Amino acid sequence: MACLAIALVVLALLPRFAAAESPRARAVVVTVPIRGTVDLGFVPFVDRALDEAEAMGADAVVLDIDTLGGRLDAAVQIRDRVLASRVRTIAWVNPRAISAGAFVALSAEALAVSRGATIGAATPVALGAGGAATADEKTISYVRKELRATAERRGHPPEIAEAMVDAEVAIPGVIEKGKLLTLTSSEAVTLGVATLQASDMTELLRVSRLEGADVRVAEQNWAERALSIITAPLVGSLLLGLAFLGIFVELRTPGFGVPGLVGLACLALVFGGHWMVHLAGYEELLIVAAGAALVLLEIFVVPGFGLTGIAGAALLAIGLGMMSVGAGATPIAILAAVARVIAAAIVAVGAMLAFAPALGRTRFARKMVLTEHGSREREASLVGITGVTLTPLRPAGAALLGGARVDVVSDGPFVAAGEKVVAVVHEGSRVVVRLASDDQRVSSYRGGPARVS
Repeated sequence: MACLAIALVVLALLPRFAAAESPRARAVVVTVPIRGTVDLGFVPFVDRALDEAEAMGADAVVLDIDTLGGRLDAAVQIRDRVLASRVRTIAWVNPRAISAGAFVALSAEALAVSRGATIGAATPVALGAGGAATADEKTISYVRKELRATAERRGHPPEIAEAMVDAEVAIPGVIEKGKLLTLTSSEAVTLGVATLQASDMTELLRVSRLEGADVRVAEQNWAERALSIITAPLVGSLLLGLAFLGIFVELRTPGFGVPGLVGLACLALVFGGHWMVHLAGYEELLIVAAGAALVLLEIFVVPGFGLTGIAGAALLAIGLGMMSVGAGATPIAILAAVARVIAAAIVAVGAMLAFAPALGRTRFARKMVLTEHGSREREASLVGITGVTLTPLRPAGAALLGGARVDVVSDGPFVAAGEKVVAVVHEGSRVVVRLASDDQRVSSYRGGPARVS
């Protein structure tokens, strides 16, 4: 009986053992399209695609490349992730891998080219006010050695990789000094840069010994596409401008409403997006936090606007600027990024000053402001009512007028807490006050300049 029971157990488990030991019927290949501009949205996309391929035990990942270039920091991050992949990687230049695309292509274990493909021209450029220009020698040297190290790691000719970056590199019979190297598909195969050539996916699988594989295409999700938009320099500058505008308007108007919420939301989008693509780290967070703390200290504690405010504004500009450049960025790139932040702030201040007369006058603007009383407009005019400031006015703050706490704005210099003030303007939710000592002879009026008797 015991032998019979053992035999039955063995027979029951035998199919499981056979299934576990039998090879998978079809190979699995994951294709990762890298098309268009190589931006920071591709970094989490490639990272996720490789993680999923490793988790499913895929036989290979094909990087389907068609790009004229993109961000250097994005290309370097993708290169690092591809080099660290535990799955076999095949870069398929279909039909071009220019600039940042060459970085990605050379990082794969195998490099295939379609017929009529091109690869190379990887010299870095810097974007400035005058447009794109070749980067400085320090940046070119860094990129040249990065691409050379990548080529050495994957067995590609390192001199070819250097000639793609630096026009000063000459290779007899290939490229002369003063010209940047770009290879056609036949040249890439002849020089040993590419080891495979395929005109379509079927041929690529055949020459890669993966014929008949189950091909699965990875796609960017909505979050990765959104990151591509948020981290674009132009969009980032626009969001920063809106953030500054919202915060400045909030400081100039009573209460807390939609402008402040919009400003904080835009700032969170910028910082959160750059944090997710590893451009913003704890260093940038600390710099921005220190700058914000100094600015708030200047607004609510220190009278006037002096060194504290200037230092805070400088730290904010530096921190926000550093978020838009990657690790290892040159001082010129950091200065250019800081300049973009300052420009966004200047545009925001200009827009605020241009539209300042309309603040608090329209019905929509009055609806946006959330005062403590919760009403759109006080029925009785506060002009001529004296009171005491409850907080410093820099220039906005709060005062006790007519027995009620009111959000007010000073019409002149800084006013300390506990000072006697008088309301001189009351338009909707906008209440302007000045020191009562300067206003003993002010007549009551509505909506015009103070009349002195």
